[in-house]
Amino acid sequence: MTKRNRIIYWIATLWLALGMTATGIVQLIPMKEEEEMIQRLGYPLYFLTLLGVWKLLGVIAILIPKFGLLKEWAYAGFFFAMSGAVVSHLAIKDEASTLFGPILLIVLTVVSWYFRPENRKCSSN
Repeated sequence: MTKRNRIIYWIATLWLALGMTATGIVQLIPMKEEEEMIQRLGYPLYFLTLLGVWKLLGVIAILIPKFGLLKEWAYAGFFFAMSGAVVSHLAIKDEASTLFGPILLIVLTVVSWYFRPENRKCSSN
């Protein structure tokens, strides 16, 4: 792995971890704004807790060494959650500004996944 790729990986991964941690914590804290948003999207309130917990577990999975298969699941979960957020906001015709966060996190997920080092990939043995 080149130094450039390692730098790209760590920048994307740390920003992804920061974004997922921040949004995960916000989803776990009872906040009127978050509750209103999730209900406006058509989801039950318990969905906030589910998303928050899985985001925090996903962050742990992508940051710890080894466990390639677990990392693959975490990246897939991040991608599905954020693409689901984009589609949900589009479905209710939310303002375009609501798409910025989820799209940014999708881009960071893909970049982090693509540039991950060999020792962080799922072995095909």
